[in-house]
Amino acid sequence: MELTVDQVAQLIGGKVEGNGELTVNRLEKIEEATAGSIAFLANLKYTEYIYTTGASAVIVSNDFEVSEPVKSAFIRVDDPYSAFGRLLEEYEKMLRTVKTGIENPSYQSESATFGDNVYLGAFSHLGDNVALGNNVKIYPNSVIGDNVSIGDDTTVYPGVKIYANCSVGKSCNLHSGVVIGSDGFGYAPQPDGSFKAVPQTGNVIVEDHVDIGANTVIDCATMGSTVIKSGVKLDNLVQVAHNVEIGENTAVAAQAGISGSAKIGKNCQIGGQAGITGHLTMANRTTIGPQAGVPKTIEQEGGVFFGSPIMDHRDFLRMSIALRKLPELVRRVSELEKNS
Repeated sequence: MELTVDQVAQLIGGKVEGNGELTVNRLEKIEEATAGSIAFLANLKYTEYIYTTGASAVIVSNDFEVSEPVKSAFIRVDDPYSAFGRLLEEYEKMLRTVKTGIENPSYQSESATFGDNVYLGAFSHLGDNVALGNNVKIYPNSVIGDNVSIGDDTTVYPGVKIYANCSVGKSCNLHSGVVIGSDGFGYAPQPDGSFKAVPQTGNVIVEDHVDIGANTVIDCATMGSTVIKSGVKLDNLVQVAHNVEIGENTAVAAQAGISGSAKIGKNCQIGGQAGITGHLTMANRTTIGPQAGVPKTIEQEGGVFFGSPIMDHRDFLRMSIALRKLPELVRRVSELEKNS
């Protein structure tokens, strides 16, 4: 990739401040950037590097102000992080080798169908009645079960397993080790203390523009469907249990677990290692902090909660401050008891 700063600005909808005729051919971090590269400044903790970076151009916000002269040209935008992300997407397209065709050995059932420009990697397996859209990429060692459908422009990376009767929408990314449609954790306690497995007869529906990180597991429903709505982003090592529903554009960080039949709203954010109890409902735009425990339904939209069990983040901060003072308070009480 070699573009002028003016061309980059046009691509991301920014306004150039400085020499727009400079050329750039790579993307680098602002603290490490050298001449010929473009960087961005979204987190103000990195502001000091704006004066030392060797980048030919830096993407900054429209309201960013400098306190001394800088060497780099600026591209001013509303949101530097999103703008740089868009630039990364274009850069990736230029670097990407577009894979098509069928590698051998691999297996495709005679009843499987697929669209144009499909790639099937070595040792991939397509079961009966599988339907793949256009530009679908199935990388090596992935298994697509019977009656599975996958929409256009979806990429299934190496070692993914999609069980029978599940569906994945358009423009999704399933990273290595993802399992979709495995049995939910359903067992009935027996009088003798043993557990009897309850058959899990449902499926998983993953809608469009969903990203699923490595080694994440989404269990099938006991009956009906486990549903991952459009725009959801699941990090690595996330557990989604049977009959869960995750609303549009919700993000779940690594090692979080969502128990069976929980209903997560739209535009929620769930921190790493958070635990969500089953059979509850979480309101839209809820934020759950890392390692938080959610034991009951959240009805308040837009709430921010921390702790286990969760509490309002302001109460959590006050409690954290009080806990830090606790050793000193204990010492003072002990002294008072000795002197009383």
